[in-house]
Amino acid sequence: MELRNFHELIAKVQNNDTKKRVAVAAAHDEHTLEAVFRAMQDKLVEPVLVGNKEKIVEIIRSLKVEFDENTIINTESDQEAAEKTVELINTGKADFIMKGKLQTADLLKAVVSKEKGLRTGKVMSHVAILEVPSYHKLISVTDGGMMMYPDVEEKKQIIENAVDVFLAMGYECPKVAVLAAVETVNPKMPETVDADMLKKMNQNGEIKNCIVEGPISVDLTLSSESAAIKGFVSPVTGDADILIAPNITTGNIMSKAILELAHGKMAGMIVGAKVPVVLTSRGATSEEKYLSLVLSASAAK
Repeated sequence: MELRNFHELIAKVQNNDTKKRVAVAAAHDEHTLEAVFRAMQDKLVEPVLVGNKEKIVEIIRSLKVEFDENTIINTESDQEAAEKTVELINTGKADFIMKGKLQTADLLKAVVSKEKGLRTGKVMSHVAILEVPSYHKLISVTDGGMMMYPDVEEKKQIIENAVDVFLAMGYECPKVAVLAAVETVNPKMPETVDADMLKKMNQNGEIKNCIVEGPISVDLTLSSESAAIKGFVSPVTGDADILIAPNITTGNIMSKAILELAHGKMAGMIVGAKVPVVLTSRGATSEEKYLSLVLSASAAK
């Protein structure tokens, strides 16, 4: 199966038998709560709110939302909110996490804690899913928000993290493009060497449940016509699901350029921990936060 847009992903999550519970760390943030309650009203998630209870109640009443205020978990600091949120995951009282009004570092410190955190031994990476008017289905860019300069082993795990997200959305064998500026291996361009190694790992069964192509340029990835002109034959050309960026800068620029210039919509989350973590930027719109909730609800186990 393939998902053409976020409407189809929303419908898929709404059809789930059970609603995922999202633990919101430092939930005293109006834009965050707008997104959370929209997702709740659309029967996508069940919120567990953690943070400054007085401020959370004030925002809930200003939004005129019906919510049991007795269920709000009051905390005295951002650190306590982050730790309590992680505890909710570890005790089975929530299915994934969303960042509210606290520093990313404070939340991640609790998530990666050796004693009480949510690490699994895997690389934690950022997966962005984009809906682009000029492309025929949802497409992912990774990693543009977590891993700065991944080596080939880390890129392998970044691919596996993204593939897991697509499998959870119902895909059988997502198509992965490991991006570079050219389609040939050049030792002076390390990303082409990595891409070639990753393709071979896929061919020999080390990277499973997907088709990996690389090195491949972005024009050949997205346009089967460009690939035909260059004589590049691959099932990935013109039909890629996942774009693997060579580094965080490339992934970040690509995602933001698509949003601004191609009028795309984006959802994003951190994966590789026990549960997805919705970690949108401070400049993210309420819609991006909402779509990120939908994405995480689809990926949460």
